[in-house]
Amino acid sequence: MFGIRFIKVQPGTYLLQYQNGKIVREGTGVSFFYYAPTTSLVAIPTASNEVPFIFEETTVDFQKVTIQGQITYRVADPKKLAALMDYTLDARGQGYSSDDPEKLPQRLINIVNVQARAQIQKLPLRQAVRESDALVEALRPRLISSPEIAALGLEIIGFSVLAIKPTPETARALEAETREQLLKEADEAIFRRRNAAVENERAIKENEFNTENAVELKKRQIRETKMDADRAVQEKQRLLREAEMAASVALEQKKKELVELTATNARAESDARAYGIEATMKALGSADARTLQALANAGMNPEQLIAVAFQEMAGRADKIGQLNISPDLLRELMGKREG
Repeated sequence: MFGIRFIKVQPGTYLLQYQNGKIVREGTGVSFFYYAPTTSLVAIPTASNEVPFIFEETTVDFQKVTIQGQITYRVADPKKLAALMDYTLDARGQGYSSDDPEKLPQRLINIVNVQARAQIQKLPLRQAVRESDALVEALRPRLISSPEIAALGLEIIGFSVLAIKPTPETARALEAETREQLLKEADEAIFRRRNAAVENERAIKENEFNTENAVELKKRQIRETKMDADRAVQEKQRLLREAEMAASVALEQKKKELVELTATNARAESDARAYGIEATMKALGSADARTLQALANAGMNPEQLIAVAFQEMAGRADKIGQLNISPDLLRELMGKREG
């Protein structure tokens, strides 16, 4: 009543109170009473805002593309913005008295549009539709350092390009061309795959042949090694047989020498015995028979002497008329023989 009102703003709103063209109170999240007829209130939101954008541009090859994205900003210097745009609240303090707050996002979009146009017009269509990340990297520093944005007291927090699309007709043409290129690449891939399969098959065959050759070579080496081993064994066996034959020859030679020596010794011994017998026979030939008999009987046992006596009696049996031998003599002779 009587023009006195109360206002309270959120912490995300910067409020300036003007009286007679001068700032008498300012700050974020403030609340106070004021006299409406002599007071002007300027409320500037300082929280971050996201502004989506979409616009068309022309590439260097005169093809239209649609750029879609968003920019995130905040009011860093509320006084600058208040000096350039009208953020004055209406008499009730419930809304703005002008549409300038609604124009701020469009101003940012226009700045982005100008910067993007300078970049897109340097690129051909095929490259432009693939350069969204490059466009972001090129525009972000320009927007951050833009004098127009700095003059408005704004700070760019984020910038992104969601898509760069050609017109539907151009997109269908590109799709058809790309499709043909993909089909061609698919045919080439099939051709390369078949060639690779043939090459792999040839490599497999070569490996099989090389393996067979290596196996045959190894078999031949094994056979040659075995033959060399057999030859070495045969050579050793031949040397062993030669050694055995040499030993046998040497042994036979020794046997021959031994036989010759034995024969010589036997012949000498026979000669010696013959000479002794001859000398004995010469001596006996000139001796008396009775003397020889006596010599032969010398050293005989009584039994042998009795046997000789019986032998002489048997030789003269024609001259003996009667011979009586007592049983006691026979028993005595037989007893000695048995004993």
